Amino acid sequence: MSLHLVVGVDGSESSLRAVDWAADEAARHGAPLRIVHAYRWDRYEGTAFARELGRPSGHVTPDDILVVATRRARRHHPDLSVTTEAVAEEPEYVLLHEARNAAAVIMGTRGRGELADLLLGSVSLTVATEAECPVVVIRGAHDNRTTEGRHGRIVVGMADAPTAAVRFAYEEARRRGAALDAVRAWRCPAHDTADHPLLTGTPERLHEERAAKELEAALADAPPDVRLRRHTVEGPARRVLLTASHEADLLVVGRRCPGQFGHRLGRIAHTLLHHSACPVAVVPDTA
Repeated sequence: MSLHLVVGVDGSESSLRAVDWAADEAARHGAPLRIVHAYRWDRYEGTAFARELGRPSGHVTPDDILVVATRRARRHHPDLSVTTEAVAEEPEYVLLHEARNAAAVIMGTRGRGELADLLLGSVSLTVATEAECPVVVIRGAHDNRTTEGRHGRIVVGMADAPTAAVRFAYEEARRRGAALDAVRAWRCPAHDTADHPLLTGTPERLHEERAAKELEAALADAPPDVRLRRHTVEGPARRVLLTASHEADLLVVGRRCPGQFGHRLGRIAHTLLHHSACPVAVVPDTA
């Protein structure tokens, strides 16, 4: 991760937690951190930043937001290289533009209303769907910081072949000294029966064996210095990965390249971004 990291701030508590996470990540990679605020995020109340400044939320300016975010980033990393910018534009446009030259974009969840910290905001969803670089959405416990990983475990959802998401997960596990759990979900279709003429064993065993072979193929380029653990789990991938997120410090999933219908996030990543118990990294195939 040689380029800078970008974190979007919007006046919410979830964006301050994103700054904490991004600062830890930038320090670990020896990368500069760029903090970006879009003016039109002012429609949010900005109470978290108002508390930091000790003034009413209506008196918080874009410059104030950047000052507080920078102070927060350097709270644990005083020597971190930090640049900031406030832009008078829609946040989706600003962050997608920033993503073209970033190693990763980090964001909070930021839904609206009473469940704001539980729901994924439209900005986060759009950026995760369309960005040209990995996007990390900070979900889970409010004290979830990369330097204080509670589980020492990263989970990556496995496809049929090596992907950019898997390479991203290797690097994160190596940098953190964490175990990497490669999880391959498998299903046994209801129409498969033991007396099927093409099956010589129980359907469950055959499907699990195929999943194990596909998992090994997808891990063909695993670096020897990563503490890798392989898991084949029966069930829908969304459910399997959501369960794994409760004992992980980061959940990594891939995003396919745009097809004829443009950018598509996929049902698995979409579900994880809304419901994961830990931060989620969405990595495009081109990353």
